[in-house]
Amino acid sequence: MRSFIKTALGVLVLSLPFASCDKDDDDDDGMTTGTARVNVVHASPNAPNVDVRVNNAVALSNVAYGTASGYSNVTAGNTNIKISPTGTTTYVIDANVGLAANGAYSVFAIDSVSRIKAAVVADDLTAPAAGKAHVRFLHFSPNAPAVDIAISGGAVLFANRSFNDQATTPAVTAFTAVNAGTYNLEVRAAGQSAVALPLPGVMLEAGKIYTVYAKGFLGGTGTQALGAGVFVHN
Repeated sequence: MRSFIKTALGVLVLSLPFASCDKDDDDDDGMTTGTARVNVVHASPNAPNVDVRVNNAVALSNVAYGTASGYSNVTAGNTNIKISPTGTTTYVIDANVGLAANGAYSVFAIDSVSRIKAAVVADDLTAPAAGKAHVRFLHFSPNAPAVDIAISGGAVLFANRSFNDQATTPAVTAFTAVNAGTYNLEVRAAGQSAVALPLPGVMLEAGKIYTVYAKGFLGGTGTQALGAGVFVHN
């Protein structure tokens, strides 16, 4: 358990200042009526690079494990998303999803390749209030235990988070508003008060929106080792 927490959330501390998935920095933040924005995140530890088709047209190519594609505009409505190993039409994911006009979504390819599936998560990109940052945590490590993440000596930010729990409890995809600044966090086994690992000095920048997700296998090695991914939505 301690190994999981140290690996996954240690990466969180190191990665937060550097990652961004927004390819549209030079574009207007508004979205055209009739379109949605989709960001694809490859979080299946033992799957190869993938291509993404939206309504049978190639939208993204050669998306590598552990990366976020950045937002692309797609037609809103009942949308078919197919994911295949790069250069093939062998679809490991073939999902129909409803995308609202002007909505933003992250589509995660999750689980081991033999059980790969899509997790579609709505992204609320409402700008944080002055002096605030928004952050959420998603658990996509198939065999890792549940954890709580709390402010040291204070409130639990993310409680009892287990693998793919947003599929049955969509409310956990909501972002949490926190005061911008540097935090001392602590990680606990879910439901326990004892601190498994202190995480000092985690910086959250004002005006930014973060998703942090657990990825990899508990006990995995190399590129499949347990860790954390993080991207900034704006």
